[in-house]
Amino acid sequence: MEAMGGMVLHICLLLVLLTDVSARFIHVPSSIRHGIEGKSLRLPVEIYFRLDEVDIQGSWSHTTTSGNRTILVTFTKESSIPNMMYRNRIFFKEPNMSLLIRILNQRDEGDYHLNLNIEFLNKSGRVFIEEHTVRVTVDVPVSTPVIEKSPSYAVVEDKANVTWTCSVERGTRVVFQWYRDNVLLGVSDRYHFSKDKSTLLISPVKKEDKGSYRCVASNPVSQERCRKASELTVYYGPYNLEVNSDQGLRTGEVFTINPGEVVFFECQAESNPPNSYVWLSKRRNTTRVITEGPHLEVVSYKLAQAEEYLCRAFNNVTQKQDETQFTLVVASLGTGKEKHTQDNNAVSPLAVITLCSLFIIGSMLLVFFRKACHPKRVLMRIYNRPISDQKRPHRSGHEDASEDFGIYEFVSMPGKIESAQASCRSLARLESLQDMHTTIYDVIRHVPETPGQNFLK
Repeated sequence: MEAMGGMVLHICLLLVLLTDVSARFIHVPSSIRHGIEGKSLRLPVEIYFRLDEVDIQGSWSHTTTSGNRTILVTFTKESSIPNMMYRNRIFFKEPNMSLLIRILNQRDEGDYHLNLNIEFLNKSGRVFIEEHTVRVTVDVPVSTPVIEKSPSYAVVEDKANVTWTCSVERGTRVVFQWYRDNVLLGVSDRYHFSKDKSTLLISPVKKEDKGSYRCVASNPVSQERCRKASELTVYYGPYNLEVNSDQGLRTGEVFTINPGEVVFFECQAESNPPNSYVWLSKRRNTTRVITEGPHLEVVSYKLAQAEEYLCRAFNNVTQKQDETQFTLVVASLGTGKEKHTQDNNAVSPLAVITLCSLFIIGSMLLVFFRKACHPKRVLMRIYNRPISDQKRPHRSGHEDASEDFGIYEFVSMPGKIESAQASCRSLARLESLQDMHTTIYDVIRHVPETPGQNFLK
């Protein structure tokens, strides 16, 4: 494995020599390092060659924020010479080229430079130069931030401004963020931040600005959140004024109630502090005050006709007011209140389905009866039965002239003057009339049935 790695390295070096292109043989993981004051900070270096194949000469130097540059240590792969001014504050051990800075302070900030000359022993003394710079910052962790508000009391919307201030006792390069009800506040036409966002100005204050405010302080090495939120109370309103009632039927701005019904109305609006309410009645271009408060009671039988009512809301702090009006009509609703109507509408589809089902079943039974019983044939059989088999109601003898059509003979029988007329159908009952003395028409001969039937038809 080592032989393979050496071969690859040699190939790379050969390509560099042939193309005369500078290559990187070391790597510094980060160009910016954040240190904490009072703690140690290590500047790591990674190498991509074997130390036994090269000769190394290098140095670490420090350029302060004011521009002064100092050599901290010079080294080879076998020895190092530290700056005596920094021998207790830095640690360097060959052949590792990493640098450790002990007990950081603000003077340690600045740029740290690594300069390295690499000579490969088997490549005719060819030297490669590596230069790397690491910027070091030294920060003090932030302390718990404290939030303040000015003014400290509740404010009126559209008339006041609020200034928030977030501060920390300790910390360097601190930046701040603001949250309302745990939601980060972004850019807005009414929000004005300082450069580090330690101050927030809200101008002017609106209803939606009310809530709990917190600030978060952070820097590259720490982050802290204020322990207690600060409340912003805003006086606003009235907004979204409306009148509601659980009784009667409402259509837009018209309430319809049953005669004799007592109706309760409620007037509501968004407001802080709560509004004061006044109810007024409008009739014939005149207005009169009925009552005060959010509730109104109306007895319908006292209304002679439709009447207009008005609810007015007033905020004593914001000095704003709003009003809404509606018309009250007395009419018989029967059972047709909104809820009852909705219930009926809900049942109607079921009733329609039931009726349709009964109609289909009845139609099927009728078709089955006609196919099975043949009602026309039954009627024809009843009509063509012998007279003696048919039950007939009492007849006077003249209900059906077609049945009496024929030639009659007058026969006189002694007896009472009472008489009766009988048709040809009555002759069958002569035996039951043996004790009767009367006059009858006897049938001598019947006219053939077929022509008579065809005639009647």
